[in-house]
Formats: sequence, structure tokens, C-alpha cells
Amino acid sequence: MPKTKTSSESILTKEAIGFSLIIVLSWVTELLHIPNLLFSEPHVINWHRALLRTVVIVGVWLWVHVATKRVLRRLHHLEEYLLICSWCRKVGHEGEWLTMEQYFGSKFSTETSHGICPECALRIQHPKIPAVPTEKQ
Repeated sequence: MPKTKTSSESILTKEAIGFSLIIVLSWVTELLHIPNLLFSEPHVINWHRALLRTVVIVGVWLWVHVATKRVLRRLHHLEEYLLICSWCRKVGHEGEWLTMEQYFGSKFSTETSHGICPECALRIQHPKIPAVPTEKQ
């Protein structure tokens, strides 16, 4: 999960840099008298326009930031699910389909073994399979 946190922080950092640049460009435009050059407006710095523009940009930034965090949180939640084939029970992992044994061996360095749960043992009722005692009995 550290990789996910880093990518989330990276996305939010890039977002913050982008909005900060928009704010800086907004103020540079006002300080360099760009409206005067382009639209023949009076040669005065309009502080109210610059402040209003900054407030609007910060408002949009906050809205986008919250929405991005929610989307990233949901994406990371969905990434936590284990993808298992409905038919053969193989596990989808990093673009490959592995058997359960291969998956647990590679992902968790765990040896696997096979057994039969009490419910399946009762359903099968095979004479060679001894009944597995349960805690309820």
C-alpha cells in the first residue's frame, strides 16, 4: 500500500502545483498590465479583480481537491479486492492468472495445503473421509 499512498500524494501535489501556477499567472497578468495591453483598459492595477479571481480559483481548487481525494480513496478501496476467476478459481495478479497455490506462494511466501471444510465433508458424505469434528458438537 505504500506505493498507493505515494501515487495519491503525487497526484494531489501536481494538482496543487497546477492551481498555484494559475494563481501566480493571475497576479502576474495584473502586475504586468496585460489587460491594459490587450483591451486598452486603464493603466491601473485592479486589486479587487485580482483578489476575486484568486478567491474563485481557490474555491475551485478546494472543490477539485476534495473530489480527487474521494475518487482516489474509492479507487484504492477497489484495488484491495482480490480478483478471482468465477470458473476456475485462479487469481488475477499483476496481469497474470495464477492458481491459488501459486498466488499465496508468490505474494505471501506461504506454503499451502488442501483439506475439506466441515460443511463440504457433510455434503459429500464420502465413506473414506472421516467426519471432521466441529466446535459445536
